[in-house]
Amino acid sequence: MGSKEETKTSKENNELIATLRREVADLKSQRDKQLATKDRQIDHLTKLIDQQQQLQLATVAKNKELTAHVQKLSGLLENSNISKKKLENDKKYGVHKNKLKLNNSWWHFW
Repeated sequence: MGSKEETKTSKENNELIATLRREVADLKSQRDKQLATKDRQIDHLTKLIDQQQQLQLATVAKNKELTAHVQKLSGLLENSNISKKKLENDKKYGVHKNKLKLNNSWWHFW
């Protein structure tokens, strides 16, 4: 009877070993799929980060451009205001000078 039990045990062990090998193979396959998925996710995130950095650089460049444009417009506006004030002053003093000339010119008749 010992030899029959040995054969049965040996057969069970072989089946167990085969089952364990299949499970190990399945686990390796699952691991490989998970690693491949993680690699794709990492690649996708890397691309997203690159895009975000490019957008950030473009935004900074556009902000600098707009800031320069605003400063240029501010300078033009400031020059316009100065010119307008000068014109107002010239008109004011010009009118005053004309009044003085008119007031002085009637003396010339006497």
